[in-house]
Amino acid sequence: MARSDFSRSNGGRAIRLGLGIAAVLCFGAAPAAGQQPPEAATGLQAVQPAATAQKQMAAAANPLAARAGLKILREGGSAVDAAIAMQMVLTLVEPQSSGIGGGAFVLHWDGQRVQAYDGRETAPMAATEDQFIGPDGKPLRFRDAAASGLSVGVPGVVRMLELIHREHGRLKWPVLFEPAIELAQQGFRVSPRLHALLERETRLRNDAAARAYFYDPQGNAVAVGTLLKNPALADTLRALAAGGADAFYRGPIAADLVRAARSEPHHSGRITEADLAGYRAREREPVCAPYRSWTVCGMPLPSSGGIVTAQILGILSHFELEPLRPRQRGPDLMLQPEAIHLISEAERLAFADRNLYLADPEFVRVDAAALLDPGYLAGRAGRIGERSMGHAEPGPSREPGARLAPDSSPPRPATSHLSAVDAWGHAVAMTTSIEDGFGSRIFVRGFLLNNQLTDFSFTPRAQDPDGQVAAGGAPIANRVQPGKRPLSSMSPTLVFDRGGGQLVASLGSPGGTWITSYLVKTLVGLLDWQLDAQQAIALPNFGSRNGPTELEADRFEPSLVQALQARGHTVVQIPMTSGLQAIAAARPASPRSGIRWIGGADPRREGIAIGD
Repeated sequence: MARSDFSRSNGGRAIRLGLGIAAVLCFGAAPAAGQQPPEAATGLQAVQPAATAQKQMAAAANPLAARAGLKILREGGSAVDAAIAMQMVLTLVEPQSSGIGGGAFVLHWDGQRVQAYDGRETAPMAATEDQFIGPDGKPLRFRDAAASGLSVGVPGVVRMLELIHREHGRLKWPVLFEPAIELAQQGFRVSPRLHALLERETRLRNDAAARAYFYDPQGNAVAVGTLLKNPALADTLRALAAGGADAFYRGPIAADLVRAARSEPHHSGRITEADLAGYRAREREPVCAPYRSWTVCGMPLPSSGGIVTAQILGILSHFELEPLRPRQRGPDLMLQPEAIHLISEAERLAFADRNLYLADPEFVRVDAAALLDPGYLAGRAGRIGERSMGHAEPGPSREPGARLAPDSSPPRPATSHLSAVDAWGHAVAMTTSIEDGFGSRIFVRGFLLNNQLTDFSFTPRAQDPDGQVAAGGAPIANRVQPGKRPLSSMSPTLVFDRGGGQLVASLGSPGGTWITSYLVKTLVGLLDWQLDAQQAIALPNFGSRNGPTELEADRFEPSLVQALQARGHTVVQIPMTSGLQAIAAARPASPRSGIRWIGGADPRREGIAIGD
């Protein structure tokens, strides 16, 4: 089975670091500077103290989901059981971000090994590489393609969760659906964030079922505090609870899903009932790599997250970051310009490789181990100087004769992250998505369908100067192909102490191609700067996707911006709406006796960490 085992070595446990990544080759360009995040900002909430627990903890992007996870843990459930319950509740209360109509990636720790599970959507077998090319020979506009049936991929999350539960569940499958069924039937109060996003959304009203559920007769979004009931979703979840994943992938639910996607009037879908029946979740080898005295494990391809994070940390390991710890100024921690310079430069180098080499490993090839080779990363680190390089070039390919073109289609996933640690010390990090905010805007049986196919390149080959696909142009590796999984940035992450192999943290974030920057900031905060989970999450966001240096709007002083500009950085300040969740082990030196876990949730959204 695909996993990374912990084995006895020198009297202690150490992670065996086989990369186990199939060789791949592809591009995925970062979104343009100033692009709005996939989910709009709805205000920075007051930062709460870190949550603490002695036994177990759940963290999710909505309090109702986190509480459902803790309820399952209290009933003797595993971290996997809690994650399933949280995902079902998120389908109801955070429909813009994730749900059973989408896909997910999971890392799981059972006390001895790390396993990676791939529930990414796949392209229908009727998909073609030019399906997002319009009659004029140019790519469709993103919004036109996303809000349509053509963008719907075969959902993977339900099949993947069933696979993980079969291996690591403790409670019966139907029990895990009870919190979400109860909330869907009795109703939940609409949060300020959901209301604000519904108000700003322009295309969801075009779907009759979605309009009837999310809006009043005048077309206004359901008001904050409204008791919103979803009996259709309750019925769907009852069917899944009784019949398992087959109830989703075969029979009436599958038929209705296909009918809704294929009858969408703007660009009809190509998904079929055979596509659903044939979907398979994958177990893959996690990407585990050393960082100073820790080992950081991430998700392998078709997510770029694990490789890119490992590259960034491998480059940063050649620099001392501890002296660059943020400075306390009143209640806030202020980042130092030198830290932002080093981290953003490392990210430029990693994104240069990402944008050229990564895609679904079952379709394209590259020597992924070469991208994480210590000697290679040392050479990349040597390119970082006192001034910003502005734009980094990718490292040389070890695939002679490869002829590829860059992908200019920016992914914009709306996503959520949840983490759980159970009474046995086992852990889950799960990042889950329907891609754009509210997905394809197709609402069926109480849930939204994904638009994950727009994570592929819209153009299959290089374009000419007029924007048309050039005849005989170099292929783009992340192009649409039947059965293929689009490249992702989702980065569920588990961190371990290299000396003893103990779990240090479970974390992750939504945010499209910003995810890696959010994650690296938090990892550096936790590991190099010894911040607690809440402090690390609340740090201002920043980074580079091999373009300008991006700073979270309204979080940085003019003097810091000027210091970066003096180093040659082109600085843009934009909304950077992360949704980080983290659960970290309490340090042995913690004065808070008996505390085992410390949790944090992102003040940019509405989640919480909660435990016993």
